[in-house]
Amino acid sequence: MRKAQGSWEKRILKSLNSMCTELSIPLARKRPVGEQKELLNKWNEMGTDEPDLSLFRPVYAPKDFLEVLINLRNPNYENGDSLSFRTHLGLIQVPLKVKDIPELKEFFVELGLTTGQLGIDDSTQVPPELFENEHVRIGQKVLAEQDSAAAQQYVRQGSPTALRAELWALILNISSQPEDILYYEQLKTNVIQHDLLVDSLIYKDVKLTASNDDYYFVFEDYLYQVLLCFSRDTSVLGHFAYSSASPPKSYIRGKLGLEEYAVFYPPNGVIPFHGFSMYVAPLCFLYHEPSKLYQIFREMYVRFFFRLHSISSHPSGIVSLCLLFETLLQTYLPQLFYHLREIGAQPLRISFKWMVRAFSGYLATDQLLLLWDRILGYNTLEILAGKILAAAVFAFRAVNLMEVTSLAAAEAVLADLSTLKVMPLLQIFLFATVT
Repeated sequence: MRKAQGSWEKRILKSLNSMCTELSIPLARKRPVGEQKELLNKWNEMGTDEPDLSLFRPVYAPKDFLEVLINLRNPNYENGDSLSFRTHLGLIQVPLKVKDIPELKEFFVELGLTTGQLGIDDSTQVPPELFENEHVRIGQKVLAEQDSAAAQQYVRQGSPTALRAELWALILNISSQPEDILYYEQLKTNVIQHDLLVDSLIYKDVKLTASNDDYYFVFEDYLYQVLLCFSRDTSVLGHFAYSSASPPKSYIRGKLGLEEYAVFYPPNGVIPFHGFSMYVAPLCFLYHEPSKLYQIFREMYVRFFFRLHSISSHPSGIVSLCLLFETLLQTYLPQLFYHLREIGAQPLRISFKWMVRAFSGYLATDQLLLLWDRILGYNTLEILAGKILAAAVFAFRAVNLMEVTSLAAAEAVLADLSTLKVMPLLQIFLFATVT
């Protein structure tokens, strides 16, 4: 896995360097004083800026990354050695241990049909005082006690809208101390003083994704601020200590290949891909103070989101999640799985884009935040349904999918997820219809 990750990193950096050569621009440069003043003056209105980004292209898109995952192989493994994996007919061909339905039921026991859930019991005909009011009261008590572990357990049943921002901050151990605000301001100063090539990639990504989203376009300024500062934050490099990935390096001009002149590029070691800004966009509904928004996003990234675009065998890693999704479908919805496979519409080719963005931009925001409650509550991305949710979506649309005859038709059936209710789908898939 580490070798495959290294090859992928080199491919990305090569693409970035190629763009530099084609456009005759450096990876980084110091901004002239006039340009610094101009950027500082429009810091809170960057969404009104319309730079010419036509020549810039995303370094990679999720579909490119999927092709890398599909081609992963273990050279020490032969199909005949494992009866349990030999019949796997999905795209992922790396035999990792993933949970089956009984194990998932045990792990996500609080999602059971007998446990109250925000996203279900607050929208029924049952009087709200039987669940919602009591749930809010308990949440207020958790916040009053400032107990992070209790907050994490609490949000497994969902977080009340009015308490969510504080609960997530408590779980992530985020508090706006003066030094945190000062650190954010230092990052902002770095953005003002130096222009990076990745800045244009960030601008283009926001313009192509969040700016065209009915929920998130109003947060365009926040997205630029957070992501530009994030690209300069060297503290983010710390997550590479427990990742199979390594930060990409570049060299001071004229010193190519000399390690003493190597520098991490960008400074945080994270090259944004197409859709990267959608990790930040939903958080803008919860946090309106830039330094607090920044801290929450950074912590969400180093705990969870980085695993969605790096190659590893971790249970919350993208490879395991893809394999779990395919295994669930093949085992519990075999007729649907085989039908889609036979018409050239492998389910993973449709659902991969949902997972790599943690469903951001696909679900309605209230439903997405309910889903992310459970990511924080269970401290895992497997709820993305290792793609339990993705498998549940396919199960929900199974009747329509059985009638399609092409990949394009299957994608059309699953094109709009904005009307779906997350928690009922998860409960039905895990605890009602699947045995």
